[in-house]
Amino acid sequence: MRILALDLGEKNIGVAVSDPLEITAQGVKVIRRSNMSKDLAHIRELVKEYSVEKIVLGYPLNMDGSAGEKARETLVFKEKLENVFSLPVVIWDERLTTVAAQRTLLAAGLRRSERKKVVDKVAAVLILESYMQSRPSRG
Repeated sequence: MRILALDLGEKNIGVAVSDPLEITAQGVKVIRRSNMSKDLAHIRELVKEYSVEKIVLGYPLNMDGSAGEKARETLVFKEKLENVFSLPVVIWDERLTTVAAQRTLLAAGLRRSERKKVVDKVAAVLILESYMQSRPSRG
């Protein structure tokens, strides 16, 4: 079983996937958003390629824990994912993951232009790692 994590942004969707044992998360790609149909088609390819059985979707709560407009848009996207893929979709608090991803990439010495290309993918990795670490250990 693999888990696919998505960091849904206005322009991009960062994508990460777990290993089959659900221990590690790897950044896969950044999908440039165009329209819902094309976005879902890209995700469909990844679900098939990685034999995904669950999707974790970053949930952008406000710092005070309230749900703003972006969170409501994410819930609409979650519903679309559930309807199209018939897979469980878990929303996961993603507060500060993009900030943490930026810091990680900055510490790695990447230039701003390079960071912009991969920050959403790294944020998806952080979302997936956080989700997997929250679950009781297996075995």
